[in-house]
Amino acid sequence: MTDDDRLGFSLFALRLSIFVVMAVWTADKFLNPGHAAGVYAHFYFIGKDFSGSFMMIFALLESALILAFLAGFKKRMTYGAVFLLHSVSTLSSWKIYLDPLGSPNILFWTAWPMLAACFALYMLRDRDTKFTVCSLFCPAEKKKPD
Repeated sequence: MTDDDRLGFSLFALRLSIFVVMAVWTADKFLNPGHAAGVYAHFYFIGKDFSGSFMMIFALLESALILAFLAGFKKRMTYGAVFLLHSVSTLSSWKIYLDPLGSPNILFWTAWPMLAACFALYMLRDRDTKFTVCSLFCPAEKKKPD
């Protein structure tokens, strides 16, 4: 296996694992909008009445984003948006990080390596070509970084 193959499979593994986490968060918005609204109220200071139709619209938009992200479609935009969403999510929990051993849930700390993975994937997006829409369907002359 060449270095390019190893890099390609590694970047695909990052993209797939980030997608899985984001898909669970998106599913929560569809399946338990009250819980998702509570998270938004607590961490993002958005009212709890955010749970109705608006949460469903947000979940649909987020679904489209993460599916495009998984497909490697418009990488500058989709990888950047996923990185931005996860950055806001990670940084909005800042109070928990001030007391690392006393926080209610030490799983919040797992957000940092995922944030680093989002950053790495964004920075290496032009090298992330394994199993992307363009690598599978674009003619060779159209395979330009986006």
